Amino acid sequence: MSTREIAELTGKSHDNVLRDARSLAKRGVLKSEETLYIHPQNGQAYPEFLLDQRDALVLVSGYNATLRARIIDRWQELEARVLAHLQVPSNFAEALRLAADKAEENQRLQDALAKQAPKVAAIVRLAGAGGAICVTDAAKQLQLAPSKLFGWLEENRWIYRRRGSKRWIAYQPRISAGLLKHKVTGLKPDPETGSDRAAFDVLVTPKGLARLAELLAVPAALTNPGRN
Repeated sequence: MSTREIAELTGKSHDNVLRDARSLAKRGVLKSEETLYIHPQNGQAYPEFLLDQRDALVLVSGYNATLRARIIDRWQELEARVLAHLQVPSNFAEALRLAADKAEENQRLQDALAKQAPKVAAIVRLAGAGGAICVTDAAKQLQLAPSKLFGWLEENRWIYRRRGSKRWIAYQPRISAGLLKHKVTGLKPDPETGSDRAAFDVLVTPKGLARLAELLAVPAALTNPGRN
């Protein structure tokens, strides 16, 4: 749940909710990190937090009971949607069939993994690496020229630049998927709205690096980490 949705549910301004989240994050109370979203109307990037259930409830714990109830109701609504899509057997025969289907699916996955064991192991190692890194460092990890990686990311709609700007921006679906993130490097007032507008850099997450390694098929960079 984003701080923007919390602001909408509670009737508070997003600036105030964002201030509360930053205060808790600074004290180490929130585990979630600040990120950016692209405003659909003006194309500008603004800060927000994407919170799991624990952090969302911690954030609103200081709000009054009515506002807390709205957030809890929203979480229950989201959970109900997930449960509605789960396959639950209604009798013993269905349970056996479901178990058999799962066993067959697991076997197919194991066979596929066995065929691609070296590649899978390399990607798993890469996915478990340290924190997010800049695109240039990601190119080094993948043993690619930075210009080639930037070009691929732009062509495949991972990143883009607004006209007249030299700063790269990550597409929101890539951020939501955990492949890319924005590192906020500063804040300055938006001349139109007066709200804080963020200056930021695009970072590649470990998950994103693993996905790029898979898509770009660069086994040398994966199987020989000592060269990175």
